[in-house]
Amino acid sequence: MSFIPANRPSGPATAEAWCLCFVERDLLLPDDGSMLAPMSAGAIEEQALARHYLGTLAAVDCWALALPAAPAGWRRVPLRSAMMGFDAALSGLAGRAAQVLEWDRTHRHCGVCGTPTQIRATERARVCPACEHIVYPRLSPAMMALVWRPGELLLARSPGFVAGRYSALAGFVEPGESLEECVHREVLEEVGVTVGELRYYGSQSWPFPHSLMVAFTARWDGGEIRAQEGEIEDARWFALDALPEIPPRFSISGHLIRDTLAAMQGSEPR
Repeated sequence: MSFIPANRPSGPATAEAWCLCFVERDLLLPDDGSMLAPMSAGAIEEQALARHYLGTLAAVDCWALALPAAPAGWRRVPLRSAMMGFDAALSGLAGRAAQVLEWDRTHRHCGVCGTPTQIRATERARVCPACEHIVYPRLSPAMMALVWRPGELLLARSPGFVAGRYSALAGFVEPGESLEECVHREVLEEVGVTVGELRYYGSQSWPFPHSLMVAFTARWDGGEIRAQEGEIEDARWFALDALPEIPPRFSISGHLIRDTLAAMQGSEPR
């Protein structure tokens, strides 16, 4: 299914629509266990606290709606759990809807003068009618780095990880910093090693709450592992044939580790 983003409809409304309905940060799914599908949304729209057009998925209108409570026939599901059960297109749409609603919720008043803001019709933005300050949906860029050396990958775990699970290193980009500079700084801060030969792998929108993950591989250049206190619970080198539990392919870290492993072993990705 192809998605075409837009901030307002370009023509007549489709007979049914994809409705990504949220109560707080939970996505609503049908109570009967069926998958989300296009629907006639009149009754739900009447209850909406906020409603934003997202574009079209497979030529069907898409809306993000914030509701005060789950209507009859619907259940609340944590966004991460819901997205893991969707295909790539619907998962991306759910993440987009969550981020748009969170931006709308947290920017109802101007951060400069405190005046209530208004939706800007020409673009995805809220504008202050008093001082004309414009606020766009927030994105927080973060780098991810999978450090390697011949026959081994450097993986780490944070205190909040699932027990036994390790992943690549990650951290937010600081003001005035390039992605590459962020990789060098975060790797040195988190595990005490230096790296080179950075190679861009890919990116992923990560709506928890509004990150853009940008992933690299990086060759170890030197240094012994020294885990950053309070940030890294454990970090170590793992042989390619003895990796610990790693994130699922739902996240870019899962793709990054598996695809890098396959490339280093000369095998097909798993």
